[in-house]
Amino acid sequence: MPNSALRYLFKSLNSWELLPQDSNFLALYPDLNGFEGWMDKKLIFNELKAICFHIRFALTIYKASINPFHIMNYAKFAFTDAVKALQETQGSRLAYERVEKSNVVDGLSDNEIGFIEDRDSFYLASIGENEYPYIQHRGGPKGFVKVLNDKTIGLVDFTGNKQYISVGNIQTRPQVSMIMVSYPQKARLKLYADLRIVELEDDPALFEILDPADYKHRPERMMLFDIKAFDWNCPQHITPRYTVEEIQAAFGPQKQYIEQLEAEIARLKAGVV
Repeated sequence: MPNSALRYLFKSLNSWELLPQDSNFLALYPDLNGFEGWMDKKLIFNELKAICFHIRFALTIYKASINPFHIMNYAKFAFTDAVKALQETQGSRLAYERVEKSNVVDGLSDNEIGFIEDRDSFYLASIGENEYPYIQHRGGPKGFVKVLNDKTIGLVDFTGNKQYISVGNIQTRPQVSMIMVSYPQKARLKLYADLRIVELEDDPALFEILDPADYKHRPERMMLFDIKAFDWNCPQHITPRYTVEEIQAAFGPQKQYIEQLEAEIARLKAGVV
């Protein structure tokens, strides 16, 4: 590999800066010109960019103790002909073709199951009869989304503002998508699913499994998501955010140490050994 390519690879691993997409970018890397065997130099650099992207993603997720290298039918659902044409134009198509053929699983793995069960919120997108998407934030106590098996997750639908937009949308179009985010870990999981409603009285045993009994709420129905595809998204541009509980846990030892020091100072001032 030419030295300029190695320099680019190293530079991209240490920052998100990538090469410009204009036709003159090879002027920045003169030792590529005339290099025997490099038939399409711009294609090679697009490949390098894709490699750098996935390595950075892998390193970030690894630090968060999450294995992102599982996908399920995601390209089949997300990569339409129009999407593939854009990938071809922008130089990422070959890289994503390889992704489509590797690390494919038929259902949720332990990594996804653990991630889903640790969430206290997610975003749900549905399509209405007006043919426009509607995105809704869904929240509850940590673990309110239950994994029933490797292809089905479910939850209890709490009483809210009684607009029933999402529930109404799936009456005609049950196909939905979800994004689940861990802001501290800068990780997000994207899912496609078919959503179906189960009334409370129709399956009391299922309600016992899904109901977060210790959480103050009024249940209206149950939602079951039949997972059709999923993929992990890149961590770029996810700003880390922390809940009050996470902050308290992180600073708990420090607070305890300060309290011990204050108690010791108070004893010294009082002349107590």
